[in-house]
Amino acid sequence: MIPADHPRYASLLAREKMADAVRSGMVVIEGASAHGRGEAFDCLLGERTTPGAARAGKTAAAFLIRAARPVISVNGNTAALAAGEIGALARASGALVEVNLFHRTDERLEKITRHLEEHGVSVLQGTAERLLPLSHDRALCLRGGIYAADVVLVPLEDGDRCAALVAMGKTVITIDLNPLSRTARTATVTIVDELTRALPVITRSCGELSAQEADELIRDHDNTRLLREAMATMKETLTHAVD
Repeated sequence: MIPADHPRYASLLAREKMADAVRSGMVVIEGASAHGRGEAFDCLLGERTTPGAARAGKTAAAFLIRAARPVISVNGNTAALAAGEIGALARASGALVEVNLFHRTDERLEKITRHLEEHGVSVLQGTAERLLPLSHDRALCLRGGIYAADVVLVPLEDGDRCAALVAMGKTVITIDLNPLSRTARTATVTIVDELTRALPVITRSCGELSAQEADELIRDHDNTRLLREAMATMKETLTHAVD
């Protein structure tokens, strides 16, 4: 039992969700390791949504609502931590939801899909094909989903698939607590924030932005600036940690 007044309640609750998902087979142990790495970077952000991350979330919403075929790509960690938030964003943005995994088995696909559906997410179904220029199983995707998308939201992403999607001409939005990662530096829009804080910002912005406001955000977007702001915040945290 985690008391709701615990100062790190949200973080501890996320750990419990990840542990449960590992025990159920929905998340692989490597995914739990990746989650822990992200927590370290979140501490450097002060476990909060920075102004830069909020702006990135609004920009992500702008790309999604102005897209012709937006898709949200979901892996095990994303499903375990934020199934309900993914469903809310899909409804707000009109995006399709496709499950895509590095450690891919039919059993994991079924468990993740069932978990998402239990949280009100409509998951795209079909036969995956090796359509992305990658040597591992994240190359497998649906022809009418990720392959056909013009904008793809890929939370907690592998850097090589992010690069492949960008090389295919797609707009790639990622949520990544590590501003130095290959994914963060490759994506079109990088939201340096924790997943369950970032998703509601995007969802809310999808309902608030006008077409004109969305177009202005897209036109003024500078991902390098966002990454530099995130790193500056982390540097400031480290500099004043013992003050």
